[in-house]
Amino acid sequence: MIALRDVRKVFNAGKPNELIAVDGVSLAIEGRKITVLKGPSGSGKTSLLSIIGCMARPTSGRVELSGREITSLTERFLTRIRRETFGFIFQRFNLVSGITVLENVMLPAYPTGERRSVLQQRAMNLLAHFNLAQKAGAKTEWLSGGEAQRVAIARALINNPSVVIADEPTAHLDTKLSREFMESMEALKQEGRTVIIASHDSLVCEAPGIDRIVGMRDGKLDTGER
Repeated sequence: MIALRDVRKVFNAGKPNELIAVDGVSLAIEGRKITVLKGPSGSGKTSLLSIIGCMARPTSGRVELSGREITSLTERFLTRIRRETFGFIFQRFNLVSGITVLENVMLPAYPTGERRSVLQQRAMNLLAHFNLAQKAGAKTEWLSGGEAQRVAIARALINNPSVVIADEPTAHLDTKLSREFMESMEALKQEGRTVIIASHDSLVCEAPGIDRIVGMRDGKLDTGER
């Protein structure tokens, strides 16, 4: 579904502080499976995840989505692909404080221009699916860790993405919540979605639903891939 061909990402090119975050990565990611990018801090997995999710452009190389080369597309088209194809779950969930749970879930869909009533109903359906309908009017700062986790997943699904991307999603969760998160990812796979996770957490890498682990080190693929 997603193919990377000799992708490089260089920050501060030509300067004394030049950093090669991704160094010549070629990788094919299968659809409807869970793939984990595994590596220590600084291995390049988050930079690679950003390129896969169209949040950053590679310095060189090509990215293909369902057979279509997207690297050379204008920002306008990339933004549309990012919104329609990908749902994002961030390390600290990045829920916006001061607004309600319902508004947080709706947030990624506002640029689509859908009628608010339609969008609100879809968000409420997602919250109900995650047993959070009763929290719709609550502020996010009042949520427990498990509730915040489920709100973040609901928000990632508001545009019905085919691909869910999670960057170190269990870094600040305890063992119980980490396992619950991976169970949720397995459920998304069973729904037919593609899940890509960047993590060095053994609870993630050893979860029974994982289909593939891609090791990374120093911006390159590690030969210890599973």
